[in-house]
Order: sequence, then C-alpha cells, then structure tokens
Amino acid sequence: MKTFTKFAMMAGMASNLQYSDRPRVLVVGGGYVGLYTALGLQKKIAQTGGIVTLVDPLPYMTYQPFLPEVAGGNIEARHAVVSHRRHLRQTELINGRVTAIDHANRKAVIAPVDGSAPFELDYVDVVVGAGAITRTFPIPGLAENGIGLKNIEEAVALRNRVLERLEVAAVSTEPGERQRALTFVVVGGGFAGIETIAELEDMVRKAVAQNPRVDQSEIRFVLIEAMGRIMPEVTEEQAKWVVKHLESRGIEVLLNTSLADATDSHLKLISMPDKAPAGEFDTDTLIWTAGVQANPMVRSTDFPIDPRGRVRVGADLRITGDDGPIENAWAAGDVAAVPDLTGGGVQGFCVPNAQHALRQAKRLAKNLWAARNNEPLVDYKHKNLGAVAGFGQWKGVANIMGVGLKGAPAWVAHRGYHGMAIPTVERKIRVLMDWFGALVAGRDTTQLLDLDQPRASFEAAAAPAPKPASTK
Repeated sequence: MKTFTKFAMMAGMASNLQYSDRPRVLVVGGGYVGLYTALGLQKKIAQTGGIVTLVDPLPYMTYQPFLPEVAGGNIEARHAVVSHRRHLRQTELINGRVTAIDHANRKAVIAPVDGSAPFELDYVDVVVGAGAITRTFPIPGLAENGIGLKNIEEAVALRNRVLERLEVAAVSTEPGERQRALTFVVVGGGFAGIETIAELEDMVRKAVAQNPRVDQSEIRFVLIEAMGRIMPEVTEEQAKWVVKHLESRGIEVLLNTSLADATDSHLKLISMPDKAPAGEFDTDTLIWTAGVQANPMVRSTDFPIDPRGRVRVGADLRITGDDGPIENAWAAGDVAAVPDLTGGGVQGFCVPNAQHALRQAKRLAKNLWAARNNEPLVDYKHKNLGAVAGFGQWKGVANIMGVGLKGAPAWVAHRGYHGMAIPTVERKIRVLMDWFGALVAGRDTTQLLDLDQPRASFEAAAAPAPKPASTK
C-alpha cells in the first residue's frame, strides 16, 4: 500500500517492543464502538492467548448526548466520560492515533500523543471505530472565532466562556461591547444545536437573576439553520412546537438562513437558497453544531470508502469491498456506512447516532468472536426507537416509537433513556447524583477561570519583584 509505505518511511518507525506481541485484535478509536467492542471481547480474546489493543488519543470515552448538559451546568464534566483504564482491565491501551492501516500486511501506524516517534503495530483482526469529527465549511472567520461541541473539553470551555461574557458585560459601560458580549449564537438546528442553545439559555437566565448589573432583556440567543425546519428526527408538528417553545423563551430561530462570514466575530447571514443578505451583527460566542463527518483517517487505509468518506461494510459489520467481505476487518459507528435493514435510515444506511453505535458495537463483538469459531454471523438490524431531547429543567421533546411527547413528560423520557444508556453502572450512579443535586440545589452557574492558563497566577507570583523607584 503506497500511502502506508510512504508514511512509514517518513516517520522513521520506533520500536514497539513495549507492547504485547500476542495475537492482537486492534480497535481503532475509544468511543462507543471501541469501548463496547473491547468490553465484549477482552476476556474471551485473553482466554485464547490473544489481546485486545485499543488506540485512542484520549483515555476515556465521551458520552456525547450529555455535552449540552455539561455546558449548561447540570452534569459534572468528568461524569460524562467513561475511563478506559478503569473499565478495560484486560485491554492493552495506547494513547495515540492510528494514522495508517495496511490491512494486506496486517500492520497499522501508531502516532503517540506525547509526540514520540510513530511505530508499527501488527494485528490479526482490526475494528475501525474512529467515529466522526465536526464538519465545517470554508466560512471566513469560522475557524478563528467558532467553537464546536463534539468533546468534553469544548463543553467545559463553552460553559466558562458564556459565564465569563456575562461578567464582562456586567462591568462594561460601552453599549456595543456589552451587546456583543451578551449575544450567543448557535449554528445548526439538529439535536445537538437545539439542546445546546436551550441548556445555555436556561443557565444564563439563572445566572442573570443572580447578577443585578445585567438584565434578562439584554440577552440575545440566536439559532441559525440553513434548512426550512429543525430536528429532522421528530415529526414536523413537533419541530414547529420546538420553534415556538424556543421563541417563547426569547430565542431567535432563523430558518432557511446560513452563516456566510464570521471575520472578527462580525456575522454576516444569507438567506437560503437564494443567498441574499439576511442581516449582520457582532457576537463574542459563536457555537458550531452543523453536522459531523467520518474521521478522515480512514482515507489512509486500504479499505473501500464510500462517497461520503465512510468505510463500506456489510450488514454483518465486516468491511466489504466490490469482491465481498474482507477477512478480519470490521467497522461500525459514525465512520462506517452500515446498511439499515429496517428500511429506515438515510439513503438506506443507519444514521450516525449513539443509539446505533452502541448496538452495532455489541453485535460486532459477537460476530467477530463467531468468525473466530467458524460460527454463523448475524446481521445488524435495529429499528430506531425514536429520539429524545432535553431543553433544560422539565422541558423537552420526544418521539418514542411514533408517540410524541412534549414538555415535562419528554424531559423525563430524556433523563430515563440517557440515564440507562450511558455505559457502566459507576457512571450511571454519578450522573443520577448530578441530576438529583441539580433538582434540589439548582443549576450550577459557577465559572472556573483560567483553565487554559493554569500556571498564570504562579508565574505572576514567581516573577522577580520590580525594583523600587529611585529616590534621588
């Protein structure tokens, strides 16, 4: 494979003697697919004399449906992640990135996160579960001024950013600066965008009630969505109800509108599809939740890729090319084009969500083990049970097996589903305690300062004292 060989030569491979030389199942990515695949296989593979090796730059799996609540202060950030090392006791863990795969020779290139030299790793089976990354567009100023909501670090930074802007506005006497600080914009009207803007609005409303120098009438929340409706996972009637609900809370919902420019945090909007000017204003907080795309690392492999950049797989979750399944190669989750045998999905494939990823991972682990023992494989088939979304305390929308819920019942359904879905009993307990605490004591609006510069105060204290001015 030319891509792999060229990378290996340029990298100057380091020795990998510190890692096990037992027959390996290599799991690429430690998200939903990686965690559940490793959980399902680690003990069985170890009993055969092999080992499961999971490679991910992070030492934990992030339960992404909880990111809006982390940003809004309802869930402690650490409780929305699941430690690999605590729960994958029989799995070999490598903090790094798989940057290339040569499946023909059963080799992968690993780039450690500490910056040390990349190295090759041999394997017998490979599971590609690298997930997705934020999908962006070449909009001027977006990369410099926007923030996503795809990982726990972004959620924490966003929470502190919003609360910090309230404090800046509280002491500002310049009207333009004050208005800019109190304007919060979310681009993307899917579940992530709607839940994010609703949770943040709920948090800001409480924070403003505690701050006599800022009035609720000064707060501006804007949701920008390029399509003519929001939340395609719920019915059109429910989507219209959500818009009315958001607007009743003072949130501006701009449908058929796209962000054209964000240079210097000055937003220029255009209407869709005619692209006519649709207004402009300044903001200090631009949040991007307008979709995801398959992790581009799969392009540095010798696996078949579909037009959307996903690994092609069969219904049994084996990576599949034009000539049929590829031996010892598996994929699932957002990075894979998994056929939806229920007849739903998008263009015949499972939609990229946590519900499918969790279930696919469990089926993949069973099928991989079955293939090891020459047993029949079972196709993945799961009808989407629906969708649930929370919009702050006692507010939400849900569509569960065709039954639509709004308000408090939907919020309870949201809490119930995700409380059960987050992996491991230990994390379920911690999240339930967070929710109970928020119900009793209210939403936490405490801002943590200087997380990106933790040594700033020490450096200031350790700096040489200025010399006293001369008295002559």
